[in-house]
Amino acid sequence: MAENTTNTAYTDENLGYVYENRRYVGGKETMGFVLWDAAQSLNINTYSTRFITNIVKIDLGYQTIVKTVNSIWDIVNDIFTAAIVEKTRTRWGKFRPYLLGLAIPGCIATLLYWFMPILFAGKPAMNLGKFIFYMMLEILREGVGTFQSIARTGMLATITPHPVDRTRLITIANFASGFFGEKLPEHGMTILLDLIDNKVFKNGMSHENQLMGAFVGMGAATTLISSAMSFWFFMNSKERIMQSVKTPSIRDSLRSIANNKPMLLLTLSDFLANFGISGSKQDYYIDVLHFASMTLVAGLPAAPLSPVSYSFVPWFRRKFSSRLLYIVSRNISHFLHIFVFLFGCIGFNPKTFKGGLYRKKLPMFFAMALWELIWTVFYGLMSVIGTELYNESMDYCEWKNGYRTEAMTSVAKGLAAKLSGSVSGVVTTALKKMVGYDQNAYTKGEEQPDYVKFYLFAMFTIVPAATGTLGIIPMLFYDLHGKKKEQMYAELLARRKEASLAASDGDLEAVIELEEKLKKARDLK
Repeated sequence: MAENTTNTAYTDENLGYVYENRRYVGGKETMGFVLWDAAQSLNINTYSTRFITNIVKIDLGYQTIVKTVNSIWDIVNDIFTAAIVEKTRTRWGKFRPYLLGLAIPGCIATLLYWFMPILFAGKPAMNLGKFIFYMMLEILREGVGTFQSIARTGMLATITPHPVDRTRLITIANFASGFFGEKLPEHGMTILLDLIDNKVFKNGMSHENQLMGAFVGMGAATTLISSAMSFWFFMNSKERIMQSVKTPSIRDSLRSIANNKPMLLLTLSDFLANFGISGSKQDYYIDVLHFASMTLVAGLPAAPLSPVSYSFVPWFRRKFSSRLLYIVSRNISHFLHIFVFLFGCIGFNPKTFKGGLYRKKLPMFFAMALWELIWTVFYGLMSVIGTELYNESMDYCEWKNGYRTEAMTSVAKGLAAKLSGSVSGVVTTALKKMVGYDQNAYTKGEEQPDYVKFYLFAMFTIVPAATGTLGIIPMLFYDLHGKKKEQMYAELLARRKEASLAASDGDLEAVIELEEKLKKARDLK
């Protein structure tokens, strides 16, 4: 059954024009996009679990309850949030109003998160008031974050109608962010924690207060800076893909998801992959090696390769299918961690939990440095391919149905991943409590038991490798490439041009007539 909605004949000769290097996004907006992209990782969120567990000291049992409740709320609010966004049509666009309107509330909620150690100073881990505040704050942040996440994904899909222009933006943003140090706050926090953990500072403050000051100061500073960078982009950006004049019904939105094979495969892949149970690399580095800076030191040999890795992307795209590249980029970390685990277990006694190279800094430096070196070769690809496949799938939705449903589609995709990810998160937190992880050992400068140390190492390496690779299976059936992809973009560009000309003439009836024509063509299939 044919999937095109016009009678135009497309041949090998006239399909190639789709990938002409036409640009819609100017220099100022490109710079804003780069800042916005950098703002997404300008934080210390990698230490958020340690912050809640060891600094705020929310009991692990309470954390499990919060994760469970918030997971249920996440599913519920995703559905009605998507319906609201999908119906939005304003002079500022479909997504920008939410990005602009929720920027300040989101910033305030995140600041309250980082100020919790001050607000609840001296309160025990089982304190009910602290638990309730944390739960309510997480529910609020989840609600605001859902609107922002849906709008952010939609904005990226509609900022330009041309696939090459979009890939250019993503590549420039990721390259610039990495080159200019988007991870500087995280790296600075890592060094700071090592200095405090090794009692380098002699300022009269207790070990616990030094850690609290570091988290509160860095968390608040990065929140304010990243919020300002994002807000500037929201003020200077545009949505360039015109939405259908008639908003799609809930039924049409759901149908657009059901008949979008590429998106269904991506969604199923995320769903299965997120069942993977994974511990924290930072927990292993801090609680076992007592060397948080291993992240930086092991990454030094690969650091020059990070920006260079983006130059490999065009070569990868020419030589291999998007399907294979997606599979490799999503799973290379798991494959490499298998070898890290086997290396770390050399000399380990499973009866006494003694020995093992995983407890020694120097051998693990070489193992992790090699891991970083190989992983960084694929870094540029990882930064681009996932987003591009999602955007291609949304273009496929427009091609097949005559309208776009970014909000409902992104929520459906996100819900699948969240369902499995929530199960994984709850299980991981519960297991941490079951094995006897001591929440107070870190702030007191004490050691975790030997069996807990091995658990932290295994949860960082072999466990996610064993449980997180099921997402490969659905992607084996992904087929949006070659002539099919070229024909899709050729027809889309012609269709968008026709609708744009009618809209610019103020002829909304012609636009609606075109939409109805596409709808009828779709219904005849």
